[in-house]
Amino acid sequence: MTERIYLEDAYSKEFDAKVTSVNNNAVVLDRTIFYATGGGQPCDTGIISHNGESYRVVETKNEGEDVLHILDRTFNGGIGDEIHGVIDWERRYMHMRLHTAIHLIDAIMEKRKAGSITGGQIYDDRARVDFDVPGMDKEMVMKILEETQKIIEEGRKVYPEVLSKEKALSIENLSRTEPGRKLLESLDKVRVIVIEGFDMQMDGGTHVANTKEVGRLSLVKYENKGSHNKRVEIAVS
Repeated sequence: MTERIYLEDAYSKEFDAKVTSVNNNAVVLDRTIFYATGGGQPCDTGIISHNGESYRVVETKNEGEDVLHILDRTFNGGIGDEIHGVIDWERRYMHMRLHTAIHLIDAIMEKRKAGSITGGQIYDDRARVDFDVPGMDKEMVMKILEETQKIIEEGRKVYPEVLSKEKALSIENLSRTEPGRKLLESLDKVRVIVIEGFDMQMDGGTHVANTKEVGRLSLVKYENKGSHNKRVEIAVS
């Protein structure tokens, strides 16, 4: 099982680990800071160094309880070897800022009781959010982003917390999607992201430590996909 360091410390930029499995260019480590694709957040990329050689990590993905690091070429090492890893920090940090922005928008929608977010995807320079909101138009989107910006500027702490299944199930709307609710019911312990005094959601991704780090929100694109379905793309600067 790979220890996922990023679940506790999203700000680690480099680390040391031991190889537990090798299959050509696919390497499993005993611990990692490389985030594996999931929940709409892209995987981390970066460099793994071993015996004076550097390998580009081009993809990171979950494989059961392990994290599989896909390299740009065959790994010239074996089980038990030590490596040093460094992530592409600027890319990861942008993902963190965008991910926290999405949580804030979702929390505002929840408090407004206006509708729900039905999907989302983080990219390297922007994020997409899909809404199911009757009567939503561009003006409403701009008001939501303005409300979100106010919370960002309040500088609220953002941090992970692990709850027991019993505690998690007692909290209303801890997960706001049907797949998320089903997942919650299958877990013994539930990781949540807390935005101090404002929101708590089940989540397995990485986030900034303070809402101020999100920066300035902007609307990149607004699409009307139907009477209820709207698609919004946002950026941060």
